[in-house]
Amino acid sequence: MRVGFIGDIVGKPGRSMLEQYLKKIRKEYDLDFVIANGENASHGFGLGTLHAKELFSYGADILTGGNHSWDKKEIIPLLEVMPILRPLNYPTGVPGRGVSVVDVKGEKIAIVNIMGHYGMPMVENPFLTAQKVVDELHAEDIKTIIIDFHAEVTSEKYAMLHLLKGKVSAILGTHTHVGTDDLLIDTGTCYVSDVGLSGARDGVIGMDKDAPLKRFLTGLPASLEIPKKCKKILQMVIMEIEEGKCIEAYKLRIFDDQERLLARAVHE
Repeated sequence: MRVGFIGDIVGKPGRSMLEQYLKKIRKEYDLDFVIANGENASHGFGLGTLHAKELFSYGADILTGGNHSWDKKEIIPLLEVMPILRPLNYPTGVPGRGVSVVDVKGEKIAIVNIMGHYGMPMVENPFLTAQKVVDELHAEDIKTIIIDFHAEVTSEKYAMLHLLKGKVSAILGTHTHVGTDDLLIDTGTCYVSDVGLSGARDGVIGMDKDAPLKRFLTGLPASLEIPKKCKKILQMVIMEIEEGKCIEAYKLRIFDDQERLLARAVHE
């Protein structure tokens, strides 16, 4: 089974890159299933109904979320009826779900969305949550488990790798928007600290640079906006999974103005 995972899609530049390239990528790399983090897809904050439908039409099979999952209130009812996840470790009673089990080529695959602690909204312990859901999925004989770990700090992400390596197919970091050069496979588990954003690559984590610079130089508030003109990038991880184990993985970076880059995972 070949699975693609796209990092945080940030605003119109990110959506346009998926519109232009995702179906071609699916065909070129023979992808069976595509996961994408969509919590920044609408103007950089949240996911609106129209943009969710757009991303599915471009070739995404399921969308994951994070701390911005609730920014667009219109999406909340759709969390119950569309393949859109929010972090699993929100308290009981919060709308939506944080895990989805789907059938791909006659095999069950679980997608799990978990949010970290440091610098994030108050949620339940991500490590205990992850342990519990993985044990439950194993009890159902589900071998292929892919985790979107939406977290600020790299230490939490590496700790999650050591907690779950050999037990899940992949732990893929999102949230920081900055792609990291540490794609690896350890004991059958694919890991990267952050897949990186899909969107504007010449601003500040997908946003126009002027507002962040004003904040840093003056300490005054400034509204973050998606740039109207920018250089764009699409970043994703492509994984080959057999019997729940990742046997090969690549980091793909597609630019709107130069040759793509493809990097193979290190095998630990």
